[in-house]
Amino acid sequence: MRGLIWLTLLFAVAAGFAVLATFNHGQVVMLVPPYRVDVSLNLFVLALLALFVALYVIIRILRNIYKMPERVAAYRNRQRSRRANIALRDAVANLFAGRYTRAEKAAREAAEQDDNRGVAAIIGARAAHRMREFARRDAWLAEAQGANLEEARLLQTAELRVDTRDAEGALEALTEMRAQGARRMQAQLVALRAHQHLKHWPEVLNLLKVLEKREALHPALAAKLKQTASEGILRDHRHDADALLKCWHDLPADTRTSARIADVAAELLISLDRPREARDIVEAALAEHWDPRLLRRYAECAGGDALPLIQKAEAWQQRHPNDPDLLYALGKLCQHQRLWGKAQTFLEGALRHTDERHLQQRVHLALAQLFEGLGQMEQANRHYRACASA
Repeated sequence: MRGLIWLTLLFAVAAGFAVLATFNHGQVVMLVPPYRVDVSLNLFVLALLALFVALYVIIRILRNIYKMPERVAAYRNRQRSRRANIALRDAVANLFAGRYTRAEKAAREAAEQDDNRGVAAIIGARAAHRMREFARRDAWLAEAQGANLEEARLLQTAELRVDTRDAEGALEALTEMRAQGARRMQAQLVALRAHQHLKHWPEVLNLLKVLEKREALHPALAAKLKQTASEGILRDHRHDADALLKCWHDLPADTRTSARIADVAAELLISLDRPREARDIVEAALAEHWDPRLLRRYAECAGGDALPLIQKAEAWQQRHPNDPDLLYALGKLCQHQRLWGKAQTFLEGALRHTDERHLQQRVHLALAQLFEGLGQMEQANRHYRACASA
């Protein structure tokens, strides 16, 4: 469209000039003694225009010749930049396609362009990491320089190190990243993995709270990690009952009612000769979740006097009359209290109502010990054999 407009204007100017030349009869006289030259004004104007055009063309040619090396250099730079950009795209495509050797090769070619060097270095580092070439990976990361790439370099360093279980190195990179004021959800996810490797369970719980609020983890995964961290905290204090109880009360309420965590806490307290606290924990958890492992653990919470526990369990039996785990717990509690007849009745009832192999072994063993204590060795041996073959 622009060309058409210029062509129209050119024709208009030519037409106007032709009309003016028709009415112009002037002449230009040039005296160069002893010569005299008479030229029409129209021809003189045309000659001046031609001279101007010729000079303009000559100047442009000379200018282009003068700038030729610069233009050649710029052209070569554009070609290099184009090749580097193509190589960068190839590096990304090969990295995500799992062609790590090609990805690293393309990243090396892309890094020849200064603007691409930082990004290409990160891609090369990831490719080398996937090939377990950790020395090359670290060399690539060292090349990822630039104000805009510092966070990316530190985050990738942390993520790649935690992949190789270098949790301390990952946390060092994340600490440097936080010192620069960066707060990224991905960084918190990497920190979570690093603290898991190092078994820093309080830090794991703190990070889980933040990540749950940001909906960065699937609820099922978050719940599993929370249970693992809570169990780890409890086991870290397995030699001190008071510290263990303090950690227990510091846990979130929903965690304390978890059957798995309550079972661990009760187990540790029983081993520290604190059956009363273990009993309270199990009873509170059973009020929220009726769970077989808690019932089995309840049988170990008797301490010196099992009668209060027997009364509590018999109250539960009214709501769960044929629960084999509850019957087993009642049998063990009665056995502890030397109520041999009731113990035998409850244990045999548990055996009738269960088809779970592990519970059958427990019941047969309890009955064998019961009959052995009563001097009925034939019955005891029969249950020992049944326990071994169950």
